[in-house]
Amino acid sequence: MSIASIQALLGMIWEDPVQDHRPRLLIMGLRRSGKSSIQKVVFHKMPPNETLFLESTNKVIKENITSFIDFQVWDFPGQIDYFDPAFDSNVIFGEYGALIFVIDAQDDYIEALSRLHQTVTRAFQVNPDLTFEVFIHKVDALSDEYKIDTQRDIQQRTTDDLVDVGLENVPLSFYLTSIYDHSIFEAFSKVIQKLVPQLPTLENLLNILCSNSGIEKAFLFDVNSKIYIATDSSPVDMQTYEICSDMIDVIIDISEIYGRTNSFHYIDEIYGDDQTQVETNGNAGNYGTTTDTANDASSLIKLTNGMVLCLRGVNRFLALVCLLRSDNFEKHGLINYNFGCFKQAIAEVFELKRHSAAERLRRERMRLSESVEDNVGG
Repeated sequence: MSIASIQALLGMIWEDPVQDHRPRLLIMGLRRSGKSSIQKVVFHKMPPNETLFLESTNKVIKENITSFIDFQVWDFPGQIDYFDPAFDSNVIFGEYGALIFVIDAQDDYIEALSRLHQTVTRAFQVNPDLTFEVFIHKVDALSDEYKIDTQRDIQQRTTDDLVDVGLENVPLSFYLTSIYDHSIFEAFSKVIQKLVPQLPTLENLLNILCSNSGIEKAFLFDVNSKIYIATDSSPVDMQTYEICSDMIDVIIDISEIYGRTNSFHYIDEIYGDDQTQVETNGNAGNYGTTTDTANDASSLIKLTNGMVLCLRGVNRFLALVCLLRSDNFEKHGLINYNFGCFKQAIAEVFELKRHSAAERLRRERMRLSESVEDNVGG
């Protein structure tokens, strides 16, 4: 294989070498395992049913994701051998990030496990700092018992194979996923959290907010992808996560219709004998397009079970969604004050991150400049 064909296959564009130091999500797996569908649903809001018409990927698709942290998503076609000597493994695996290997749970996964073992062992040799994630995908058609058995079998086989080659300490996590429910967003949330160095600080801030405001559960969401980058220390209940995640879709849909006005709007829906009320602040604006108006987004949903869902915009990319009892929400003045303190603390955390990133970029550009001058001088 020629160098030109390899570069065309990889689709690597080196406009700015500095930007390529962003964290990477490397999505790998066999053909038709669902890699491209996952990327389209999570990062491009494609309806799951439309992924049936996606063509098979024939080259590496590299996308830059701009959000609370800037990172890259590399979608690898299943038919290429990225450990071929013609490829540079350091270019692919050398940067900080996560390797996500997708296994089709509805298919015979023996070949997939062999490729997984080869990928993990070779990638770990290149970069031991990578986190390795296994998505046991397309489990929506499987029974609960079969899901658990499949995950146990895959996990046991993979672990045993790694122990046999002396790699028992490789950090490997397994998730049951499907694009037809929230499991894929839950799995990506866990993966992204490992790439957020500020995670302990964010969790501590959420714990303080919850304890001082009577909040049952709180999530800090990336609005565009519905990935939560942090939550408080109480256990994550899947039903609570789903309803908080769905609130973002509701608010985006409402803000697209009413968000440009300055008044409050109410949508009432009757469920049996009870009434659910949605209250949306007009400042929500184009929340789905991450404009500055999203900073002041504020929404409230009163559930029929006596609980209250509350959404507050934190910045252009993040929103706090929390669940609390209606009697605790009566102290809304205290909650508003505490949220203001939380929002300011988040701003300071990411301001430190921005200064750190700017300094790193400055040093990197200086290094590249000196390297070019040395080459010219030589």
